Amino acid sequence: MSNVTSTTAASTAASAVKSATSSEIKTGLDYNAFLQLLVAQMKNQDPLNPTDPTQQMSQLASFSNVEQSIKLNQKLEAMTTLTSLTQADSLIGRKLTSGDGVVSGTVKSLQVTNEGTVATLADGKTIVLGSGVKVE
Repeated sequence: MSNVTSTTAASTAASAVKSATSSEIKTGLDYNAFLQLLVAQMKNQDPLNPTDPTQQMSQLASFSNVEQSIKLNQKLEAMTTLTSLTQADSLIGRKLTSGDGVVSGTVKSLQVTNEGTVATLADGKTIVLGSGVKVE
C-alpha cells in the first residue's frame, strides 16, 4: 500500500511542478506552485516519520525571501525604464551621431528595449544610445 501512496505523491508533485513551469517560466516556481508542493508533501508524508516542521518553515521563509527579491527587481526595472524615458525625452528634436559616425540625424522618437534606448531618426534610421554617441 505504501507504493501507491508514494506514486500518488510523486504524480501530485510532478503535476504541480509541470503547471508551475508552464505558468512561470521566467521566475521558476511561483508562490502558488510552492504551496501546492508543500501541501502535497504534507498530505503524503509518512505518519510514522513526519517531516520536521522547522525545516518546512525554513523552506517557506526562504521562498518568501526569493519572492520579495523578484518583486523588488521588477519594481527596480520599472523605475529604470521610467528614468531612461525621462532622460531620453530631452533628446527629441536634437541631432545624434552614432559612435562610428556613419549614422546621423534628428531624433524623431525613442524606445526603451532590452538592448537599451533606441533612437529613431527623422529619416527612419535607428541608433542604440551608448558610449560614443554624440548629441548636438
